[in-house]
Amino acid sequence: MKKTLLLYTKGMAMGAVDVVPGFSGGTVALITGIYDKLLGSIAAIPQALMLLLRGRLVAAWQACNATFLLVVMLGILSSIFTLARLISYLMHEHPIPLWAFFFGLVLVSVYLVGREVAAWRANRMISFAVGLAFALWITLAAPMQLSADPLTLFLAGAIAISAMILPGISGSFILVLLGLYPVVLGAIKNLDVPVLAVFCAGCVLGLLIFSKALSWLLAHARDLTMAFLAGLMLGSLVKVWPWKQTLTWQTNRHGESFPLEQVNLLPWQFADVSGEDAQLLLAIVLSLCAIVLVLGVEWLARRRQVEEV
Repeated sequence: MKKTLLLYTKGMAMGAVDVVPGFSGGTVALITGIYDKLLGSIAAIPQALMLLLRGRLVAAWQACNATFLLVVMLGILSSIFTLARLISYLMHEHPIPLWAFFFGLVLVSVYLVGREVAAWRANRMISFAVGLAFALWITLAAPMQLSADPLTLFLAGAIAISAMILPGISGSFILVLLGLYPVVLGAIKNLDVPVLAVFCAGCVLGLLIFSKALSWLLAHARDLTMAFLAGLMLGSLVKVWPWKQTLTWQTNRHGESFPLEQVNLLPWQFADVSGEDAQLLLAIVLSLCAIVLVLGVEWLARRRQVEEV
């Protein structure tokens, strides 16, 4: 029961950050030590379905580690549906402390993922640079404005869920780039079943395809993949920078407004432009708290592994 509750809590943490454009649930999965197991379990779902069709229920359940997946998914979904309003409130009312905390989380995660690379040879450095460049390209890309028709929502779901399981690339931010973030978040907050059904169907397809590809890469080219992921996460720091100026806004059909285009500012520039307190000391403290929190969780996880051995 204790392990199940801990796993559920990890799922809730993944769901909470997946609501925020710029921070990925995949990063949380890496930090909490369930990333490889999560990818492997998702990738095994097609095999489990084949076993289920043959009437081998127990074998199907074990093949995809269904208990593990169920607990994580329950945590993710419960977090998304219960914390969507809280995260939206914090993004609007206390953006600097929120982004500062996430900045610290991502920064320490870059170190932890980079540490997973056994040897930083030239090809690993190139993979890291490619990941960094890709993240910067995605982060700095100009947002589009796609219509929220069923086909577009389905494809957006497949793309966004792929990004959500990639550390460093936020599925929510992909939705921002596509111009569909207010549509999807509004549907979650207002339980718009038709929109959610189409979007979730795309998520299922994207998850099954992409998780299998990523699992294969981790099994056959782990160092190169981890170096690429570390680059992705470092590049994503541009998106989670706490001090921003919003250039354009987007409004969903429920009348809620969300930032569409933003530029990063230095703290003193932010104070000059906005006329508001940059909250620099609070931001630094929260970033350091995030770093200490992650390192503490990682230390406890390693200690538990040693004790179990």
